[in-house]
Amino acid sequence: MALEQTAELSLTHSEPQVQNRLSMVVFSGDMDRLMAAFIIATGAAASGMEVTMFFTFWGLQAIKKRTSTGRSLFGRMLSVFLKDITGVGPSKMNFGGLGRWMFKKMMKAHNVTPLPELRKLAAELGVRMLACQMSMEVMEIRREDLIDEVQDVVGVATFLEEASRSKITLFI
Repeated sequence: MALEQTAELSLTHSEPQVQNRLSMVVFSGDMDRLMAAFIIATGAAASGMEVTMFFTFWGLQAIKKRTSTGRSLFGRMLSVFLKDITGVGPSKMNFGGLGRWMFKKMMKAHNVTPLPELRKLAAELGVRMLACQMSMEVMEIRREDLIDEVQDVVGVATFLEEASRSKITLFI
């Protein structure tokens, strides 16, 4: 390719303008990682940043209603393991559910905002919550299985466009 053509291409494909935004992929459905994601999101939103959270695979538990999902045998089997935000457990020391109970007690004793309230606060602060279309299809989760605060169900291209204009991009 000639030097002139390279220069022309770089002029026509300008970089997106980076703005005061935070874009976050929420892949994990573990309580401690969801806590971190929502604490960062609410902190960024409270400080004036535009925040987008893209929930994919196990992260969808944070925005899923307490309902059974799945149409096929495998989808219904998977539904047994898909919790809502109140049923997720910690990544370590779950102890068959006892760890979740223990951490909730410890967080309450230290005045830590519970996960459902952090999610509500995020919505109130204008955090955009997007669900991954492909993950929902694979895991047989329908749009009506998600909480009302989810703005849209989108593909990865939509998230990448959002992330390309963000000052900060995180994967949790």
